[in-house]
Amino acid sequence: MADERALVRKLQDGDTAAFRELVEGYKQQVYYLALDLSGNHHDAEDLSQDVFIKAFRGIARFRSGAKLSSWLHRITVNAYIDTKRKKSRKMVTLVDKEDENGFDPLENAVDESAVSPERTAESVKISEHVGAALKRLTDQERTVFVMRHYHDMPLKEISQTMGVAEGTVKSLLFRGIRKMREHLSFYREELGLEDQAK
Repeated sequence: MADERALVRKLQDGDTAAFRELVEGYKQQVYYLALDLSGNHHDAEDLSQDVFIKAFRGIARFRSGAKLSSWLHRITVNAYIDTKRKKSRKMVTLVDKEDENGFDPLENAVDESAVSPERTAESVKISEHVGAALKRLTDQERTVFVMRHYHDMPLKEISQTMGVAEGTVKSLLFRGIRKMREHLSFYREELGLEDQAK
């Protein structure tokens, strides 16, 4: 990836090749964050496309000294929350499991080396329970939880990305984990949720 400052300058000058470079360099990060937030591939693709359109339109306002990745994370989070708000009153259909192409919201929490039918069925059941528990979190709780535990982002970076105080991030994380524990109490040890709030 080219030097970020040089890339930003090119982007702000309207260089279309630089925009392609931005997309190529960050599309995977943006997509996986969008996927973990939205919970399905279709919405993640739509969100990712929206993020890069917003980035293209907003690059003139990019602050020098900021990280492009953090800026794109913030756009992704805001786009996700905006989309959720728009859909919240219209959401009446259930998620079609077959359309999710096997999306596993905590795939790394499950032992994928175990391939027996019993373990596979158990993994699917755990994934469904985790996905259901995540959906019970508020948008902000889910966002903090996903960035902290799926993307291993430091609390300070989450704070900057969301534009809230670090104390607020800690509070949201604590509440989110407490709710996850309540809904996943029977999996607590297996999923390692005991000390996640620290």
